[in-house]
Amino acid sequence: MKARALVAWNIRRIRVDRGVPQEQLAYDAVIDRSYMSGLERQTENPTIDLLERLAETLGVQLSEFFLQPAKGATTPKALPKGRKPTRPNRKEKG
Repeated sequence: MKARALVAWNIRRIRVDRGVPQEQLAYDAVIDRSYMSGLERQTENPTIDLLERLAETLGVQLSEFFLQPAKGATTPKALPKGRKPTRPNRKEKG
């Protein structure tokens, strides 16, 4: 697995294991949510400083981002989307 793919896989794995939404991690690490998404999709190339900030935010050692997944490990599933507020029932016009 290439380095960028390895880092992306591990960031997502750790984030999902902790139940942290992508938007919340981006906010806590002071980066743009779309950039966070790009990191996980391997379209962005993070700096060491950014990886250090993400590791600190997630409460892990920087080396966690470079662990090889076990053979046969599946990509971490996305967190369930939040429930949208329900719309109040409209009153029927009488």
